[in-house]
Amino acid sequence: MWFFNSPEVAFGEDALSYLAQLRGRRAFIVTDPQMAQFGFVDLVQQQLTSASIETRVFAEVEPEPSLDTVRRGAEYLREFEPDWIIGLGGGSAMDAAKAMWVLYERPDLSPDGISPLEYLGLGKKARLITIPTTSGTGAEVTWAIVLTDRAEDRKLGLGSRETLASLAIVDPVFALKMPPRLTADTGLDVLTHAVEGYCSNWHNDFADGLCLKAIQLVFQYLPQAYADGSNMEAREKMHNAAAIAGLGFINSMTSLAHAMGHSFGAAFHVPHGRAVSLFLPYTIEFSANGGHHRYGEITHFVGVDEPPARAPRLAPWPEQNEYGHFEGLPSTPESRTRLLVRAIRELETRLESNTNVASLGISRSVYNESMNTMLDHAENDTSIVPSPRAPDRTELQKLFEYAYEGKPIDF
Repeated sequence: MWFFNSPEVAFGEDALSYLAQLRGRRAFIVTDPQMAQFGFVDLVQQQLTSASIETRVFAEVEPEPSLDTVRRGAEYLREFEPDWIIGLGGGSAMDAAKAMWVLYERPDLSPDGISPLEYLGLGKKARLITIPTTSGTGAEVTWAIVLTDRAEDRKLGLGSRETLASLAIVDPVFALKMPPRLTADTGLDVLTHAVEGYCSNWHNDFADGLCLKAIQLVFQYLPQAYADGSNMEAREKMHNAAAIAGLGFINSMTSLAHAMGHSFGAAFHVPHGRAVSLFLPYTIEFSANGGHHRYGEITHFVGVDEPPARAPRLAPWPEQNEYGHFEGLPSTPESRTRLLVRAIRELETRLESNTNVASLGISRSVYNESMNTMLDHAENDTSIVPSPRAPDRTELQKLFEYAYEGKPIDF
């Protein structure tokens, strides 16, 4: 038995106006300082005022929100006693809002105790609304919560199926202010969610189509959104893709690239989307070398052709003809998987993203000093469990080492 969980989703231009139809007394808005500066908080408050709902704003969420921030926000919630909690921002703000909601309803819990194994009984005091302002995490439609334990300098993967929002507002107007670098990082996060969701050991019929559609939208529209942030069609498609991928992966789960990316990102403070997408091609190669080739099915949805069959592992790519095709050449699952890896790396290059750790300016000595901590945290990350091929500690270290230099995985 499995489950498919989803909030109600209002999407497209002017979706924010749906807030004016809410019924309630008070709404507590959880966000970060930039959202207030951009005027996004004002937009939300205007709609809530139309619904005669009183608001209070907590604009103190930092990137990779800490346990202490969540505890502080929950205290304000208990003082204000809202019946709506609104997470406005990127994944950090929405994750913080989810965790604060839990502590508001369950003051007996600590934020690091939010678990699928614990019955929370949420919804007695308030319901949750999520409004993404970046096109990446999919946190608006997922129950996952990522918080940071500053004392141990590690990310915590938390959540429960109960921490799913009642309503997600996916309005592309919020994405227009994203700069190119953030557009690329968050868009590659969407891609990693969708690829891993499709190829996770827990993939299923309900999630598969969502993951494939999100992948297709990323390859088609992310370069456009990166090149021209005012392109409303590209912005809307990428905003939709983030939510679609979120629905896909939260119902099938991410895997090894996320386990490695969480660990690496926490150690070196690399943005989440850039960290997980950097490791994605390496983890695909590692899984494929273990005989897992579901990845190859994805090539049909990204507009790329197939390399020849029976090519030796890690052999050079054949030249394409003037039309970009490998005409008359048979294909295999192995060759299609290799082509997907190539397409992902080409997309990362086009978006001026990092394809190896060294390109981030991290010295090898500092990287090696953090290796045992990264290994410990990656091995304990929940995302490693559904991986198509689960590495042992020696293999995991080799993956980190190969990704530093940018070496293709040959084991």
